[in-house]
Amino acid sequence: MVLAVTAGCAGRPASDGPGTGGATTPPVEPVPRHEPRSRYGNGPVYEVLGHRYEVMRSGNGYRERGVASWYGKKFHGKPTSSREPYDMYAMTAAHKTLPLPSYVRVTNLGNNRSVVVRVNDRGPFVANRIIDLSFAAAEQLDMIRNGTALVEITAVDSNEPAQSVRSEDPPEPQLPDARTFVQVGAFGDAENARRRLTMLRDGGIEPLFLHEDSAVSPALYRVRIGPIADVVQYDSIVEQLQRLGISETHLVSE
Repeated sequence: MVLAVTAGCAGRPASDGPGTGGATTPPVEPVPRHEPRSRYGNGPVYEVLGHRYEVMRSGNGYRERGVASWYGKKFHGKPTSSREPYDMYAMTAAHKTLPLPSYVRVTNLGNNRSVVVRVNDRGPFVANRIIDLSFAAAEQLDMIRNGTALVEITAVDSNEPAQSVRSEDPPEPQLPDARTFVQVGAFGDAENARRRLTMLRDGGIEPLFLHEDSAVSPALYRVRIGPIADVVQYDSIVEQLQRLGISETHLVSE
């Protein structure tokens, strides 16, 4: 397997963009269609930097929130894990476990911009990063300058229309009303949830609160941190949690 270690970047500086002489036409979002699995990059199991990854049999129903990064001209034209050449001007992405190829919708939770990309590479192999976007896709999500963004990824079925949010003259997107939190446990027992809350507070993590979800029966008590303003705050919280021995976290919005 050819692995684009590219996809391990934590977030590219804007200088990794095309500079002068780059693409002059707007990128075209891919239209999801059924494709056979690539002969390359589909495992079913592979290892990178001492970590073992199992490729999903199908991306159907996949949805995840986390941090997106992007990669640019340093890897332009080089082979991806699927052996396709990386094109920084195409709407593509790298993911650690989705089948190659796959189609996903990526939404920037900070500005509500959304694009559809075709996953044809592996990565990013950096903690707290769940997808590595091409330069073109990152530009459409307005995340080039920061290098990273909090996003939601949703698998797109090949029979589902792409419903692009782009137009010839797209309006300035409105900030979403939803706020983003780090969830560090869902408990059926309120006392167990309060113990987790106390442990986190004693570890210096704030702001914390307990969310009682009575929409399910029996009720669940969810321990949450936030709201989260940006990737820097998210990374800091994840690092604090890891020092406390907590590695299982989820980004949630409400």
